[in-house]
Amino acid sequence: RGVGQSWTRSYCARVEVQGRPRRSVLFMPGSNAKALEKGKGIVTDVISIDLEDAVAPNAKPMAREAAAAAVRGGFGTHKEVVVRLNGTDTEWHGEDLRVICAAKPEAIVLPKVEGPEQVIETIRAMDAMNVPKEVGVWAMIETPMGILRAEDIAKSGQSRLEAVVMGTSDLTKDLRGKHMPGRQPLLHALSHVLMCARAHGVMALDGVCLDLHDPEELEAQCRQAAEMGFDGKTLIHPKQVEPANRIFSPTESQVETSKEIIKAHTEALAEGKNVAVVQGKLVENLHVENAKRILAMNGAIKVRSAA
Repeated sequence: RGVGQSWTRSYCARVEVQGRPRRSVLFMPGSNAKALEKGKGIVTDVISIDLEDAVAPNAKPMAREAAAAAVRGGFGTHKEVVVRLNGTDTEWHGEDLRVICAAKPEAIVLPKVEGPEQVIETIRAMDAMNVPKEVGVWAMIETPMGILRAEDIAKSGQSRLEAVVMGTSDLTKDLRGKHMPGRQPLLHALSHVLMCARAHGVMALDGVCLDLHDPEELEAQCRQAAEMGFDGKTLIHPKQVEPANRIFSPTESQVETSKEIIKAHTEALAEGKNVAVVQGKLVENLHVENAKRILAMNGAIKVRSAA
């Protein structure tokens, strides 16, 4: 078990270092061709084409084909495209999986995952269809049962499971909680899912902010999630992209401090020391690892911004 977990963590680290910032994940309805076309000009890190909540039942077959065509057409260099399928317990899921995987998105997104079985069965189906390993799986955790089984979900996907995604709207409803500043009803769930994701080497993405007329609330949620350690946030409107990109990016100060940490620690090692002091603070190897992560992410963001 330990070896498997170590391999998964190293896989996730490689994905991040190789240039996959996921600061902003913008949901777009698969049934809206005009919106999908506009998506090509939006500077989000990830476009998530939605076949689930945003699509009426009678429009789902059409949306599925439109989503597959959009994936094949692409949304520009360095922009990831994922597709949220209908749930594994619905009549549309099997055909969603077949058609969308054939188009080879970066990942498929499973909604309302409540246990590892849904992830495992989906991956088995993908393997049976010879879907390339580069097509990953994201698991949305958005129910009380999903929260309680978050660790089992996070460790269930072998090399395909890349991210867990908080579904905060459905979770708030199921908890009978209130949408409120500070998101007090959700703090335990957010922290728990993040802990499980980090323990098993997958990315963690925050849920959406529903209030389109309160930019301060959006920024507050982004800051809260970034400070907790989330990698990015799911979004429902293009105007939410810029705040998410900005807040989940390393600051200039963080970048410069990271460079100082690496330099000081390298010099300390050359002198036979294991620690250094930067800006009055003790620097050990753990700080160097974090500094390298920050610089790698900053470099990946610069590459994406230049595309």
